[in-house]
Amino acid sequence: MPHFTIEYSANLDGRVDIGAACEVVRKAAVETGIFPLGGIRVRAVRCEHYAIADNRQDYGFLDMVLRIGEGRDLKTRKEAGEHVFQALSRHLDPVFASSKFALSFDMQINDKDTSWKRNNIHDALKMEAANG
Repeated sequence: MPHFTIEYSANLDGRVDIGAACEVVRKAAVETGIFPLGGIRVRAVRCEHYAIADNRQDYGFLDMVLRIGEGRDLKTRKEAGEHVFQALSRHLDPVFASSKFALSFDMQINDKDTSWKRNNIHDALKMEAANG
């Protein structure tokens, strides 16, 4: 259940293709090999209202949070997180080069006792793989 949520400042419109950024994150998550394909979710939420630093309107941000289930050791989580962060960071290099910009990424572990899920995508992908 790797769920990535991206919040970004509205002033990134026209400077960042947020759909492409979501795809960069999805692809990087797959590349780690530790997340089940059928559980990967990447979503982006545009923040119309925000205040950054000294409130200059040309400052921008993109903040990403990853929620995952329990069961992966710290080393594995750190390596996967670093891989995803570096892929997104590289994708956003032009924004860093042309403006003042803040990028952040946090990983959170959901407690299995208080996390409910229902998903038939895993089974569909398994069937698809089995049938070619």
